[in-house]
Amino acid sequence: MNEFTPVLYIFIVLISALGWYSSNLSLSGAFSASVVGIVIGAAFGWDGLIILGVFFVSSSFWSRFKKGQKHAIDQKLAKTSKRDWQQVFANGGPAAIFSILYMGTNESSFFFAFLVSIAAANSDTWASEIGPLSKGKPFSLRTLKRVEKGTSGAISLVGTLSSLLGSIVIILFSYIMAPSMTIDEIIILSSLGFLGSIVDTMLGASVQVEYQCCRCGMRTEATNHCSFSTEKVKGIVPVNNEVVNFVACTLPGLFVLIIY
Repeated sequence: MNEFTPVLYIFIVLISALGWYSSNLSLSGAFSASVVGIVIGAAFGWDGLIILGVFFVSSSFWSRFKKGQKHAIDQKLAKTSKRDWQQVFANGGPAAIFSILYMGTNESSFFFAFLVSIAAANSDTWASEIGPLSKGKPFSLRTLKRVEKGTSGAISLVGTLSSLLGSIVIILFSYIMAPSMTIDEIIILSSLGFLGSIVDTMLGASVQVEYQCCRCGMRTEATNHCSFSTEKVKGIVPVNNEVVNFVACTLPGLFVLIIY
C-alpha cells in the first residue's frame, strides 16, 4: 500500500474536475471518478493512476472520435459521451474493489485482478466506440444475422480487433508498474481483459434489456423514445448496459484470482 500523499489526491480531484469542465464527465461522474481515483491512488500510487488515466483518456478520445457518425447509435444505446456516475462505477468500480482488497491483504493476485478489470473496461469501450465505424453491419450473437450498428450483443471484425488491442494496451502500460511481468503473464492478462469484452457481448445478446419505440420502431436501451414510452422486447429489466459492464469487468478479475 502506498503512503498517503496529499498532492496525489489533489491531482485526482483536479483531473476529475477537468473531466467535468471538458464535458467528458457529468457532475456525478466527476465525483465518482474522484472516489475511484482516490481508492486506486491509495492502493497503487501514481502507477495505478497512470493505468486508470490511459483508460479514461483513450476511452474519451474514441468516444468523441467521428462523433457525428455515431449520433444514431448514441440514441440506440441511450448514452452520451458525457459519462455519469453509473458509467464510471460500472467500468471503474471493479478496479476500485480489487484495489481495496489489495490494500487489505497485500496479495499480488488482487493487483493482477485490478489490471485485468481495467483492461476489460478498455477492451469493451474500444469495441463499442470503434466497432460502429466499420463499413459493414455487425452480426448478432443471438440471431447470427446482420443487425444495425450499436445493437447490444453484436460483433464486427473491426470491433473485435479494437477490443483485443484495447486490452493489450492496458497490460503493456502495466509493465510500468510490474517490470518483472513475464511474456506469458502479459499474454494471459491481455487475454483475460479481452475475455471481459466477450462476456459483455454475450450478456448483451442474451439478458441485457432492450426496448422498442412504439412510434418509430427503433430498438433502444432507453425507456422513452420519440416522447413515448418504449416496450420491452428482450432481456431482464434490471440488467442494463451498466450492469453488464460491471459484470464484464468483474468476472475476468475473478478468473485471475482463480489462476493465481
